Amino acid sequence: MNPIDQLRAARPEHLGDAPVDPRTRAAELSRAMAQPRRAPAGRRAVRPGWGLGLGLAGAAAAVTAVAVTISATGGTVPDAPSAQADPGRTASSQASSSPAPSASRVELSSRSILLAAAHGAARQPDTTGAYWHTASVTRMLSEAADGDYTVVERTRNEGWTPSATGGDQWSRTRSLGARPASPEDEAAWRRAGSPTEIEVEAPGKGGGRRGGYVLSTEPGEAKDSHTPLVDGDKVFWLGRNVTMKDLRGLPDDPDDLKAWLLRSYTGSGTESDDPMSSDAWLFAVSIGLITDMPVTSQVRGAAFRMLADLKTIKVSRGVTDAEGRTGSAVAIEVRVRAKADAKDTGGVLLDRLIFDEATGRALARESVVVRPGGPQAGFEPGTVWHSQTVLEAGWTDEKPAS
Repeated sequence: MNPIDQLRAARPEHLGDAPVDPRTRAAELSRAMAQPRRAPAGRRAVRPGWGLGLGLAGAAAAVTAVAVTISATGGTVPDAPSAQADPGRTASSQASSSPAPSASRVELSSRSILLAAAHGAARQPDTTGAYWHTASVTRMLSEAADGDYTVVERTRNEGWTPSATGGDQWSRTRSLGARPASPEDEAAWRRAGSPTEIEVEAPGKGGGRRGGYVLSTEPGEAKDSHTPLVDGDKVFWLGRNVTMKDLRGLPDDPDDLKAWLLRSYTGSGTESDDPMSSDAWLFAVSIGLITDMPVTSQVRGAAFRMLADLKTIKVSRGVTDAEGRTGSAVAIEVRVRAKADAKDTGGVLLDRLIFDEATGRALARESVVVRPGGPQAGFEPGTVWHSQTVLEAGWTDEKPAS
């Protein structure tokens, strides 16, 4: 039985112009993960300005189950549950209250799961419109400067990218307010007087401290902005600036797509000069392509097939995102830069894409602490440090408000 038939057999029938404050800057960086570069200096990315190495923030209320890692040979091993239900809790503290995987569960290989997602993605309707529209919510953890508690900052981001050349790229950002990250954090916040303005520490380059800024617990007003397309036609960054025509014309064969992408690989990261393996680089670029770029359905399917051939990925099932949606996940481990004083040897993060197997639709991208170090030195393993949940990604003819 081929992987797709195996998946079908296992699926239950019933499932079918003033200075910008740091908070605004972080939000704008979060929505600009794939924005094209205007100059050789680094592009804006979906990460805080102090250098989130992956692009994703963590945490919100949702019930989580123990995820199961599917090995390349089809066996299963327990994996850390998603920490989205409570960012202050680690994987180990949640596992005791999570149901155990069913013994009768059909075991699929990592490759089979990704090929199923590829099949589903390629079958989705492929249309176009006046604007490619995306909406997402980023969540980022920070430590309170006064008080022993963690807060999660939430920001909604929207973007409109024109399909025609010569237009403007539009964006809308709105802070949804900060709040304590867990019940324990809320108790500590109340002991501190339940402040509505919370000063938080911001890690600096290399994991050091660069001071702090203030978060409000109250939602803010939406802020709209628009800028001309780079060079009049560049719409996204995919290892290099690309046009809408480039994106819509990407090869739908996984080997050809991989070769096309790797022509931009130079041995360093997508956002820095730090060394990065070709697998990690390809993973980072491909996840951006799957998550929020207007490629054809067939190309999105090819991206999943390409990921299925990477030897360093991990695939899990039953992973819940910050919006409470459960899907499968593909992830890769990435090293975090050590602090400049060399007392911190750096850490390891898991760059993770959560997706719907049936449709290949991206649900969220997350950065999970595997080994604390660098900017994540204060967080325990299993903590979802930064995430971006995808709410909408599709074509529209509705023009954004001017």
